[in-house]
Amino acid sequence: MQSNSSNPSMFRHAVFMMAGTLISRILGLAREVIVAALFGATRAMDAFNVAYTLSNLARQLLAEGALSAAFVPVFSQALTRSREKALALARGTMTVLMCATLFVVGLGIAGAPALVKIMAPGFDEANSVLAVGLTRWMFPFLIFISLEALTMGALNSLGSFFVPALSPALSNLTFIITAPFFAARFGVYGLALSVLCGGFAHFMTQWLYGFKMKAVLYPARPDLKDPDLKKIMKLFLPYAAGLSLNQVNPVISRMLGSFLQAGSISVLNYSNRILQLPLGLFVIAISQAVLPQLARAKNDDEFVDTLRQAVRFALFVVLPASLGMMEISREFVHIVFVRGQFGAWAWDATTSTLAFSMLGLPGMACSTVVMRALYALSMPREAFRVTLFSVGATAVLSVVLVWPMGYNGLALAPGIAFTLSGMLGLRYVRKKLGRPLGIITRKVLGDYLIVLAVLDVAIMLYRFVLPYNPEWRLGVRALWMLGVIGAAASMYGIATVKLKFEEWGLLRQAFIKKK
Repeated sequence: MQSNSSNPSMFRHAVFMMAGTLISRILGLAREVIVAALFGATRAMDAFNVAYTLSNLARQLLAEGALSAAFVPVFSQALTRSREKALALARGTMTVLMCATLFVVGLGIAGAPALVKIMAPGFDEANSVLAVGLTRWMFPFLIFISLEALTMGALNSLGSFFVPALSPALSNLTFIITAPFFAARFGVYGLALSVLCGGFAHFMTQWLYGFKMKAVLYPARPDLKDPDLKKIMKLFLPYAAGLSLNQVNPVISRMLGSFLQAGSISVLNYSNRILQLPLGLFVIAISQAVLPQLARAKNDDEFVDTLRQAVRFALFVVLPASLGMMEISREFVHIVFVRGQFGAWAWDATTSTLAFSMLGLPGMACSTVVMRALYALSMPREAFRVTLFSVGATAVLSVVLVWPMGYNGLALAPGIAFTLSGMLGLRYVRKKLGRPLGIITRKVLGDYLIVLAVLDVAIMLYRFVLPYNPEWRLGVRALWMLGVIGAAASMYGIATVKLKFEEWGLLRQAFIKKK
């Protein structure tokens, strides 16, 4: 599994982002532990999750979606010509972004009743009123997080990855500190206040770090004649159209979940929070690191090599995480969530939805990286088609699977859809470049089957020799979890080294060159 070329900086940046993301994701999981203990899996928590999802839809569309896709490639290319002009471009973009987010926030607050009705048609009047109120409180979160995404895109393009990846940790820490205090006084509305405080802390961390990088962003009058700004705006609209479709996926889950038993939306949210740990830690880190590298590729050969290595590296870290979490999902959920109002039904339901969600993690990883390739190649039409296909497949699969499988079907459907959409995206990239990509060969597939079998056997042996006991003290249960993860990771590492996986050599080369 050797590669003829490599991009060491991409792997180095990806590892730095993973290190920063690990801290923030652990704190994010701790945040959910506190929420689960305070409110459990109830209709009030369902209403909060619907409101939070609505505010996040706009966030992912404007901030982490279309903005990053349109801004980062253009800004990265502008940096190769002039740093000062690139920063002027970013400041002008900030002004445009602020105007757009203020407009969307106003629409969200005014249209909250209609949005809640669409997302949760199964809610009764009391829960609908609660969800509408929470939505209106949380929509201004979009302002902070959009400005943060722009700042992070600029910092990533300037070669800074660790601090931008770490800044969500401060957001989660802010939530953890404030949530118990606010919840005691304002109930579930206190969680909305904590979300706003966390968003502000997230943005300020990135913005203040810009002083150290000598790249402070502030609103400036945009040069509407600037061809780079025109290009960003030109790319933004089709990407926004495509990503607006992509945000239908969580809407589908919430809509169908509102007709299921109380707490169904909440358990889907809890399992998704655990899914976000490997997804954010590995997949988002790799995709964030690879986008500037793909945008700067000098020729098709370099582009294909970078894409191939990024997809394989994503699978290298995601496949064992996916299989391992499926194996120990019940124990993991028990350690993390089972306390306070989080009872036996919520434990069983979260365990099963987590296992089904993890099946789709490798497909999500590949799809996320492939979408970055479409952005770097400035292929908005193809990106729109891939997103449309993903949404359509998710909708169909959710409707088909929800009746025989309930909330488990809603957990499984997105993973299957993302896998299929990733394959479609690779087809578009291959057609654009006019050459095979050679990402998954027979040897690669065969080697992965071997190492995953070794991993699976290691976990089963560990559980057989030392069965998990829910009655153990928390410290002992945590040690058990660290032990099974350590044993599985060690066996996976040994197997991949023996089979000469190229990722070890690429990581070693990246840090040797840096030193």
